[in-house]
Amino acid sequence: MTPDRVLVVNAGSSSLKLSLLGPANQILTDLNLDPWHGEGPTAEMSAFVTGLDGVGAVGHRVVHGGSQFRDAVLINDDVLAAIQSLTDLAPLHQPRALAGIRATAALLPGVPAVACFDTAFHAGMPETAATYALPADWRRRFGLRRYGFHGLSHSYASRRAAELASLPGGGRVVTCHLGSGASLAAVSAGRSVDTTMGFTPLEGLVMATRSGSVDPGMLVWLLQPGRLRVEELGDGLESLSGLAGLAGGSGDMREVEAGVAAGRADARLALGVYVHRLRREIAAMAAAMNGLDALVFTGGVGEHDPAVRAACAGGLTFLGVAVDEERNKAAHGDASISAPGSPVQTLVITAREDIEIADQTRKVLREGTTS
Repeated sequence: MTPDRVLVVNAGSSSLKLSLLGPANQILTDLNLDPWHGEGPTAEMSAFVTGLDGVGAVGHRVVHGGSQFRDAVLINDDVLAAIQSLTDLAPLHQPRALAGIRATAALLPGVPAVACFDTAFHAGMPETAATYALPADWRRRFGLRRYGFHGLSHSYASRRAAELASLPGGGRVVTCHLGSGASLAAVSAGRSVDTTMGFTPLEGLVMATRSGSVDPGMLVWLLQPGRLRVEELGDGLESLSGLAGLAGGSGDMREVEAGVAAGRADARLALGVYVHRLRREIAAMAAAMNGLDALVFTGGVGEHDPAVRAACAGGLTFLGVAVDEERNKAAHGDASISAPGSPVQTLVITAREDIEIADQTRKVLREGTTS
């Protein structure tokens, strides 16, 4: 039986978002715990969950599914052990997801729970896109491949864009998930065929505090005696780089743009580097599909920053991208910002990972998927 009401649990590295979705995926009620440190059920969480009526299933966001999980699965002890075994690939997020699973299971005993993986949407990428040109022995021993992330967001955004743009068969869509973490996906006929993040969420675009792709030879050089320790390098790439490394501060795009308005050279450079990499990678995603039908902006920056969208689109006219200035400035919720007559449709889509998780949860219970 397909549940009408699904409790969606989205555990971040420092927060926990709980959303109860109804049969039409409307949000009936929600709770955002920030900060949340991965402890058991807090008093606030317990009061919220036990006060809910008619929860038929729980859907959990899990960042990393490795090579094993290519689809959402019903959670059992074996699945929990497998998720735990992937902790070293997502050390910030995986323990929090497990804590969220255990906490809600304690509060809703007997209610089926489903794990929905951010990596699963990219699991079917062509081998040419997923494979690193590394020694075969390394790839076999360590499971080295490009996994990709933000899959729940990319999946929803590309499907929603195909609906809004009336793209037959899903078309060729580049989805731009731009938040503190950022990635692109090339989605052809509803399937991910390439993405910018790889073995870890460090690869690809410039982000708030993450470097994005850098020369691996430079990293080897930095690890030579007398330079940086492994721990220093890891922390620097993850927490001190990106927009924060270029312009200082927290890496928040609003701070960067305020710096640009104030005439700061470091802020201008930071925004320029960000947009340059974004344009370049969008073009690469389009090349992976031999063309582009729709360009989608989602996530905090993607949805709320018309200046970034305009700067990005301004360098993609050769692909047929053209943005209407007034539509772009006024965009709110799901909206087209394309200039009249533009051969490529440009859209802003509200990020709704919760809908994707609820839909996947219902599908698993409808089909009885257990592994």
